[in-house]
Amino acid sequence: MSVPVDQLSEPTVRAFVTAVNAGDKAAFHALLTPGATMSDDGSDRDLAEWTDREMFSSGGHMDVESESDGGLGLVVDYRNDTWGSMRTAWRFVVDGGKVSRFETGQA
Repeated sequence: MSVPVDQLSEPTVRAFVTAVNAGDKAAFHALLTPGATMSDDGSDRDLAEWTDREMFSSGGHMDVESESDGGLGLVVDYRNDTWGSMRTAWRFVVDGGKVSRFETGQA
């Protein structure tokens, strides 16, 4: 059973998931601090390149299974047109209402 996006505890993470699911690149990028970073399966990636490829040009969608750490940790059924569906873990660092780093990988 998934957690409805509008019930996610952390407002910035809620807005992040909403932007990804809507395919809204402008809203997504507005949620990031200057110089925000990310990693995928333990390796740092170029955030702009990775999000364009893995989220926005491939129909990325996040169905949240659970949250932890006040909403800064998620377990997500993530799917896109490239890889299909996979169970992933997400960790967020939020600074001043913006995401300064997120980490994702297989859960």
